[in-house]
Amino acid sequence: MQTSSSNIGDRLHNRHFVVANNTQGLSGSGTLFHYQVEGDAISGTYHGGRIRLGHQVGRVTGHNSIELLYQCLTTEGELLAGWSRGRVGIDKAGRTTLAFEWGWLSGATGGGTSSYIELEASEPR
Repeated sequence: MQTSSSNIGDRLHNRHFVVANNTQGLSGSGTLFHYQVEGDAISGTYHGGRIRLGHQVGRVTGHNSIELLYQCLTTEGELLAGWSRGRVGIDKAGRTTLAFEWGWLSGATGGGTSSYIELEASEPR
């Protein structure tokens, strides 16, 4: 039997994601996310669009849930940091999906919801 972290690890480790919906946030159609998972520890990088460079660190919190802290440097030179709590799912095509509730901790105020979809290996990065 697989543990919750191995199920999420199988869905996230060394996979790339793009934004499906993020109307209140900075990441958009040009932003690419890449995750690594080791046990229940999650790390990631992201860039593109308005994001010059971003990093994430987090953990698995349940069989389909994760929490992350993130920080980024924008193309306008802003330094921002925030938190998110998310659900890992699977769409009808078998691609991994992510749905987050998030908020800013530093550099900005507010928050919102966002969703992401796995970029298939054959899609351009």
